[in-house]
Amino acid sequence: NNPTGSYVSSTEQQQLNDFFREREIALMVDEVFLDYALDEVARPSFAANQEVLTFTLSGLSKISALPQMKVAWIATSGPEELVSAALARLEVIADTYLSMNAPLQLAIPVLLEQKSTIQPQLLERVRANLSELDSGLAAHPACRRLQVEGGWYAVLRVPVTQADNELAIALLREQAVLVHPGHFYDFEREGHFVLSLITRPKQFREGVRRFLSSLQRTS
Repeated sequence: NNPTGSYVSSTEQQQLNDFFREREIALMVDEVFLDYALDEVARPSFAANQEVLTFTLSGLSKISALPQMKVAWIATSGPEELVSAALARLEVIADTYLSMNAPLQLAIPVLLEQKSTIQPQLLERVRANLSELDSGLAAHPACRRLQVEGGWYAVLRVPVTQADNELAIALLREQAVLVHPGHFYDFEREGHFVLSLITRPKQFREGVRRFLSSLQRTS
């Protein structure tokens, strides 16, 4: 899940399958962060899910940290008759738009190989920044970090002293610190902020310091 960084457990997957099967609707899963488990334990992909019609999405934007390449795909799985009908419809949709350019198609194998070098670097930075964040939070018990299993983000729960949107704008204007208020990701309550963990460590450390200092002044 983005940005909370949680993975779907086997029990949860079965519950999802039961829910979608009973209602005869398709399951759509975005797995761009699947490879970024902080404990380096590989999680299973929904691409092998056969119980219900399933569309599993991924792409180079996160797998190889190449968002500018605009390469993504859909793996379709499930009962054979449902998959066949879905693929026929997807073909119509795909033909409606311009196809991917040939040079990029030819480059995909090389671009995919880059994940073996970029992913370890990103995971190392994410872990380092997460540790730095936890060190900063130790002195601010009113703020806490939600548990994260993978991905590039951390979600903070902070005391509500003003609207999250107002605080985020003030941080940007006065402290040159960019954070996302929780409502960007449909958090229903105020007091949630999302921080990127792939920022350069020196900048991240200073950004966390300014963020927490601002919270302390407004509380």
